Amino acid sequence: MTEIGPSSHAVKSLMRHVDPAIATAFACIVALLLVGSIYSSSFLSPEYLLQQLKVGAFLGVIATGMMFVILIGQIDLSVPWVVAVGGMMATAATAWGPAGEFFAIPVGVLCGVVLGLVNGFGVAYMRIPSMIVTLAVNAVAQGLMVVHTGGFAPQDASSHAMRFIATGHSVFGIPNALWIWVFVGGIAVFVLSRTTFGRSIYAIGNSERATYLSGVRTRFVILTAFAISGGLSAFGGVLLAGYASKAAQSMGDAYLLPAIAAVVLGGTSILGGRGKYLGTVAGVILITLLQSILSVMQIEEYARHVIYGAVIILMLLLYGREYQVR
Repeated sequence: MTEIGPSSHAVKSLMRHVDPAIATAFACIVALLLVGSIYSSSFLSPEYLLQQLKVGAFLGVIATGMMFVILIGQIDLSVPWVVAVGGMMATAATAWGPAGEFFAIPVGVLCGVVLGLVNGFGVAYMRIPSMIVTLAVNAVAQGLMVVHTGGFAPQDASSHAMRFIATGHSVFGIPNALWIWVFVGGIAVFVLSRTTFGRSIYAIGNSERATYLSGVRTRFVILTAFAISGGLSAFGGVLLAGYASKAAQSMGDAYLLPAIAAVVLGGTSILGGRGKYLGTVAGVILITLLQSILSVMQIEEYARHVIYGAVIILMLLLYGREYQVR
């Protein structure tokens, strides 16, 4: 009888702990890299890959906030204009003079947190479906920004600090935006895995009623999750405004579907209660590389949205059935 060696046991133990969705996402990343190298010889160069990670960092920050909301079984459709509010209000604050340079980033993020709190209050306390209240907040934010700019493109420029964190290279030649994503992601991992709040997030996603009966302040947790989503979406807008040196009214339109797709592609259940941040990282990289390849292949913008939508539907079919019954 053949004995199983320690190495075989280690491999089997590793396989049991590997999330199939995360493994699939990383396998798709490798496949995209190979496909991209066919269309462009520079696709696998360290410079190009680092540039893609820099671009992906903006989506990564926004997707981090989206993950908190999806984990509780909700959705945030106000991302497009919360991103725009963050960027536009941060650039507007630079007009305050020297104080504006200091307060620009906090003002932009704070505006996103306020909008997130409105979303959370509607969902947690008014019991309005998240799809409805976040769409309404998105429309309100759009209207407020149109009034703020008079319907024209914003003329305010980003601050030096915004441009530095979005485009600079300060440590080991790695883009600052990537360091920002690492920092945000590290905090997210700590909160989700090492705090009572993080455990409550997962518990609410599995069963809000049971979590409430166990003594958890579920309404406060839901409110906070939406505030985090709003704040990180606005912070993503601040980074984008720093990257482009100015804000634009439509700057957040391209980030709603990719943010949702990145989270779902990484194995986070759209119905809540299950997901790892490593999966979201894989989803962000996958979406970023997919965008790059579609650009190289000169795929039209409408086709990209079709692909994002198809990906989300596919992942819903794969992961949603298991969580339909609570």
